[in-house]
Amino acid sequence: MSAGEVSVRSVRAFVRARGRAPAGLVDRYVSLFGLCMLLAVVGQPLSSVVSGLGGTVEPGRMGAGVALVLLGFAGCLALARAAGPVMVPAAEASWLLTSPLDRRRLLGRSGRVLMVVALVAGLLLGLGLLAALGAPGALVWRLLAALAVATAASVAGMALAMLAQSSPTWNVWLTGVLVALLVLAVVAVSGQARTALAAAANAPLPALAATASAMAALAAVLARRAWGSLAAIPTRLLLTASTRAGHVTSAAVTLDPGALTWIAEDNHWRARKLASRPWPGLPAPLALAWQDWVRLGRRPWRLAATAASAALPAVFAQAGAAPAALGLVVLGGALAVAASGTSGARRDADNPALARLTGVGRRPALAARALLPGLLGGVWAALALAGVAAVGGLPSGTWVFGLLSAPALAAGALRMARRGPVDHSMPVIDTPGGAVPTGPVLWAATGADLALLGCLPAVVALATGPAAPGGFLAAQAVAGLVALAGVLVRPRPGGRSRL
Repeated sequence: MSAGEVSVRSVRAFVRARGRAPAGLVDRYVSLFGLCMLLAVVGQPLSSVVSGLGGTVEPGRMGAGVALVLLGFAGCLALARAAGPVMVPAAEASWLLTSPLDRRRLLGRSGRVLMVVALVAGLLLGLGLLAALGAPGALVWRLLAALAVATAASVAGMALAMLAQSSPTWNVWLTGVLVALLVLAVVAVSGQARTALAAAANAPLPALAATASAMAALAAVLARRAWGSLAAIPTRLLLTASTRAGHVTSAAVTLDPGALTWIAEDNHWRARKLASRPWPGLPAPLALAWQDWVRLGRRPWRLAATAASAALPAVFAQAGAAPAALGLVVLGGALAVAASGTSGARRDADNPALARLTGVGRRPALAARALLPGLLGGVWAALALAGVAAVGGLPSGTWVFGLLSAPALAAGALRMARRGPVDHSMPVIDTPGGAVPTGPVLWAATGADLALLGCLPAVVALATGPAAPGGFLAAQAVAGLVALAGVLVRPRPGGRSRL
């Protein structure tokens, strides 16, 4: 046993001895029992899903399903790169990373955890891949092949993300892989790869075995390179990733996800220097809200990605989603887009004393700040509904509901921006499915409930598909204005909305 390994083990043993008590036999029994119960609960639904994967899939749905799997894989890789991915607990990052301990052995536990996460993600992607391609015959063998290919690809992607953290060259390769996945997703959903997808769905078993073996070999090579690169990761990047992970964990444990947006915003502006500029020649409320528009213009790539994401509901429509589900997907996406333009309203609610120094009343300021989220959410919803109608998922002309939903989306986004932390003092309701804490549930519903009520005529119209939607259009226009008026008319003195 090397001196470096002895040092790392002795330090960790020293920390455990002076920290919390080690897990005893009862603790391990409880953990094992909980794992067995989880497998028993998930096993039956999972087996039902696997048994329903057999048969052929329509060419149009096949392309959309493969595109969703590719987009999910790209999202996992992007999330891994944004997270680090290699990190250590925040309590250890401040002193163990700067110590003379063996860096590779110190980060070995994090690398093993990442590989386990990659394996689990690969299994889920494999099920999605088989559901998209179908299994005309030999369901068991095709399921094993899909799981093997997806798991190997997931491990290779995680290893590539670990290599990208240690080398700018590998970071370029990771960016290229993400771009390639996006291009392949566009090609798959456009119908240009139907022949290739049909050949993959009906590939013989020896070809599937060869593909799985090649992917496994590639994953093994990249995993070996990633393990060797642990010692080459700069300490600065490890400290940043570990600190960020500590903040995220703290927000998740305390059930206050709103802190994550503050962390992301602070990280974005911390290292930037902004020049002082005069106020625009606009009325006072509009001049106060102009900062949100300027902030949006300083991130053109984010705005372009937001506009491109409006095509996702059309992909879900091609995959066979029901009209009601499509309406909820469009509503949720539009609400998220609208919430991205409420930074000023959130700042006013967090510090009402500073907001009063501007000399602008609460209602005029809130009305001016509602213009940007309403425009973002309404335009995004209109584009999404137009895309769904273009692929035949909804009747033509439904994009008008997106524009009429803009006031309700702005109301929901403003309410989300002005909500406080989670109230943990609220009661816990016992249900047959388990205890439900009402504090986090009501916090998560704050804003979404108002947007759903304000967009209820549009959701009902999209779900039922009436021949003459004129009445639903009028009802949507009135409901959206009522929802926004409720937020503007009844602001609390402290700056937060009661609605």
